[in-house]
Amino acid sequence: MNLRDRLLAHLAEPAYRPANETTLLRQLALPKKQRAVLAHEVRRLLASGELLRVEGDRLKLRGAEGEITGHIRFRAGGSAFVVPDNVRVGDDDEAIQIASDDTDVALHGDRVAVRCYAHRQTRRDGRGTEATGRVLRVLERARETVVGTLQRAGRHFQILPDDPRLSQPVAVRDPAGQAFRPIPTVGDKVVVKLDPWLRRSDPITGEVTQRLGRTFEPRAELLGVYEKFNLDPKFPADVEREAAAMPDRVRPPDLVNRLDYRQVPTFTIDPDDAKDFDDALSLETLDHGEVRVGVHIADVSYYVRPGTALDREAQSRGNSTYLVGTVVPMLPERLSNGLCSLVEAENRLTKAVFLTFDRAGKLKATAYANTVIRSRKRLTYRQAYALMFENNLDRVRALPLPAKHQTGSTGRALSSLTDLELVDLQSWIRKLWAIARRLRTDRMAHGSLDLDMPETKIYVDAEGYADRLENVVHDESHQLVEEFMLAANEALARLTRSNKLPSLYRVHDEPDADKLSEYRKFVSTFGVHCGDLTKRSEAVKLLETLRTHPQGYVLRTQFLRNLRKACYRATADGHYGLNKKDYTHFTSPIRRYSDLAVHRVLEHYLIKCGGHPAPAHYRFDYDLPRLDALGEHLSLTETNSQEAERESQKIKLLEFFERECAKRQRTRFRAVITDVRANGFFIELVESKAFGLVPASALVDDNYVRNPDGSALVGRRKRKRFALGAELDVVVDKVDRYRRTLDFRPAD
Repeated sequence: MNLRDRLLAHLAEPAYRPANETTLLRQLALPKKQRAVLAHEVRRLLASGELLRVEGDRLKLRGAEGEITGHIRFRAGGSAFVVPDNVRVGDDDEAIQIASDDTDVALHGDRVAVRCYAHRQTRRDGRGTEATGRVLRVLERARETVVGTLQRAGRHFQILPDDPRLSQPVAVRDPAGQAFRPIPTVGDKVVVKLDPWLRRSDPITGEVTQRLGRTFEPRAELLGVYEKFNLDPKFPADVEREAAAMPDRVRPPDLVNRLDYRQVPTFTIDPDDAKDFDDALSLETLDHGEVRVGVHIADVSYYVRPGTALDREAQSRGNSTYLVGTVVPMLPERLSNGLCSLVEAENRLTKAVFLTFDRAGKLKATAYANTVIRSRKRLTYRQAYALMFENNLDRVRALPLPAKHQTGSTGRALSSLTDLELVDLQSWIRKLWAIARRLRTDRMAHGSLDLDMPETKIYVDAEGYADRLENVVHDESHQLVEEFMLAANEALARLTRSNKLPSLYRVHDEPDADKLSEYRKFVSTFGVHCGDLTKRSEAVKLLETLRTHPQGYVLRTQFLRNLRKACYRATADGHYGLNKKDYTHFTSPIRRYSDLAVHRVLEHYLIKCGGHPAPAHYRFDYDLPRLDALGEHLSLTETNSQEAERESQKIKLLEFFERECAKRQRTRFRAVITDVRANGFFIELVESKAFGLVPASALVDDNYVRNPDGSALVGRRKRKRFALGAELDVVVDKVDRYRRTLDFRPAD
């Protein structure tokens, strides 16, 4: 009998009384190492409607009268799924599928009550079955407003929502009667307050409450993203007052009980458009060839104290949100871009993890301290890369500074450094890379998955329009920083776990075996054959194969989608992708509240275990229940920010290609054919990774039909082929910003 059947049989016994998972583990005589397996089965049974939580966290079999509550997520086609309240963030496998006719008056994100059907349907991907149901009622609306474009429908007005998951227009009253000015006109992007929608047969109606600007203008689009994802670039007055009361610079009293690292070589390495600077690296050569690397992280916890307005607002936001060309910060600019940011040539307070390596590059010792640093140089990744591998210093000096309107600090130009400064900087970076390269090699050899994906960076001009695309490769300069950040995060997680300190961890659960099995079948259709992907060695081998495969980007993306979503949790449940037992987030407290919380845990350790005197403001009131709730909240705010960032990317990508359409001489883009249909073929641009369609109507030199196995379009007369995996040059032909689609045609 498997665990699921044992659990159901136990709960069906007449003598059973509702118990929590810990008690069930004992009642079923399961070893502690099966706790995660039991928790997974419980979540599946809760999601399918077979179990019910009562009296808090106790479990019982669900009766026929039971209802499930959760949040509904719509798809563009009108169908939806509900993630039950008791399912962890990101575990959409446990969702209840809702057909478009069964969604009642629910809208995307609403909290709803659902009744599951007695039968389960086959999954859309053919992988087993899934629970199905219908929405009984809406318990809580996710939002009261919607953003869209004002249109005229006969004598009436309506808005076409920006969100394709709201598939029907919203009827609005004539905006000419609104009290605010300027009065919206057709083609404006507006905010609409929704009226109560009580019957599915009724239209959705509302009232225009705000004009954001002309649709597709950069500022209007940005304001639309703010509204849609509840982002606010402004801070409440009490938060601004607290920030304004902060000093302009580090003061002498702030240096008490801190190691002074201002004379030790220290610098930052960040993207061209970095808005804030959380982390810096220092380098010291010790006796016997040993090297000590300091990972210095902005000590935000020194300024943002628990219980303050600053702290409450930062916790509510959860993290900064990085939209194309701008950022919605977690902390006011006075802190995020000022007092806490590790800018060049300024004293800054930090918390540090010191990693000591022996002559062979092996980690020998780890230490922790509060420090004060003074960064020698703000480097961009491309500057660091040049210093790592370019021997001609004149070429290094010629590298430009990042554009002022794109970054929080440009730093000094490399051309302003003396020969000695430049040689020293190059020496330090090369020493750090020698260690980081060894760390990376060891990490990959021990089963860490190489999940880094090429990133398309969209740069905007001074007016906010998408100006250029750049394919950002995760090269050695990125890897140098990443390896030391990973090592610091792992060290902190090991410290808090081994000392039994309540803390937050970055958790990445093991993937579902069925999903990996189905993915294995999927990649085989592309000629990629692999073994059992639940074995880490096979997953590593697959990712290496996909690195050079023509459809490698698409297939790697699909692999990532078959993994569980990483989240924050109060238990050190391990990180699948990195293959680490201990992992947390410590290195970005300016932009992630989780890291700020971990900094407070480290401060608690330094006071209780390190002998540091407690400052007057010291307060530590974290416990496991509070941290578990905090982790759930931060996982949700992270998801919201990721969705906002993706929305911003889509908007700007369409804007960029729309501007391409206006050019007399259009840019040629190299593309790969990723899917072949009867009406054309889909492509992925090699550089930007943008997707689009080349419709058959754009192939004007012949009449093309799909071949029998569906792998190519073939011309009837000339027999020219457009086959799956083939490369070709294309130019953009049509951009539909409402439907968010791109059409291309062959360049020749």
